[in-house]
Amino acid sequence: MKSNIAILCSGGDVSGMNPALKRFVEYAYARNLQPYFVRNGFEGLIDNAIAPADYRDVAGIITRGGTKIGSARSKRFMDPSFRAVAAKNLRALGIDRLIVLGGDGSFRGMERFYAETGIAFCGIPSTIDNDINGTDYCLGVDTALGVIKDAVDQIRDTASSFRRAFVIETMGRNCGYLALISAITSGAELCLIPEIPTDINDYKECFQSQIAKGRDYFIAIVSEALQNSTEVSQWFEKELGFESRVSVLGHIQRGGNPSVYDRLMAYRFVTYAIDALLEGKTHSVICYTKSHFAFKTIDEVALHPYRIDEELLRLGYEQFAPSHCQM
Repeated sequence: MKSNIAILCSGGDVSGMNPALKRFVEYAYARNLQPYFVRNGFEGLIDNAIAPADYRDVAGIITRGGTKIGSARSKRFMDPSFRAVAAKNLRALGIDRLIVLGGDGSFRGMERFYAETGIAFCGIPSTIDNDINGTDYCLGVDTALGVIKDAVDQIRDTASSFRRAFVIETMGRNCGYLALISAITSGAELCLIPEIPTDINDYKECFQSQIAKGRDYFIAIVSEALQNSTEVSQWFEKELGFESRVSVLGHIQRGGNPSVYDRLMAYRFVTYAIDALLEGKTHSVICYTKSHFAFKTIDEVALHPYRIDEELLRLGYEQFAPSHCQM
């Protein structure tokens, strides 16, 4: 007799969730499990939007961004009475294992849910912010970086044609990972992230020297965490005399055709998660660190702030610190 296992998406959507759903269904059947989809995240647990999934549900979705089963942020799930309803709905269907695609807030919620109900779960880090402690990589990041790369490359065409400075704002919540990696790999002239405190005025002399030697446009990539894109744009106009524009990339970074790497990571994350639940792990998160996978406790993942890898920060500092600006 097959055991039942369910999967849900919580929080922001990312490209890579649909490939994960496809692998979930196929690998669940391979391990003699009956897969279930929970629609609309924790809200779906409460509303009993839980149904068996089969191959037809995942046919053709590997190329699609977002998540076919929907996602949500649930205030109701913070209430013990609603968590009890969610547990009742799962037990009525014989589901005692859950896989959760989400972030640290989702994992904290599931940790409490497990403590109250004994329903086992494994979390898969899924956020383009890449800000979950304990893992070097979260599902969806590679696709988001690809979207940013394409946008920066296209904006550069206009910047160079009109002798302009473009300030490009990336997402990332309180983490500068997307901005840092995008700036390094796109050849930006300026990168501003919260992890590297910077006074933009320290760049003035260097940039003026570059202009005198022929530089006729600037690309600045700024993390949304700083909330200063407009001020940076005004600085280019006031201090350097460059017509400037702000381009806020926004939610295009969360969508798009999943990259090859995100499809592969979805496949691997889900495989490890299902295997872990079958092996008796009851409340863990599958993390990817230093090119290998490892299971970590909720305390390790959700109770400590994420820090960008020191080597990446050093690269960013060496490239973008005012003292290293090439005159």
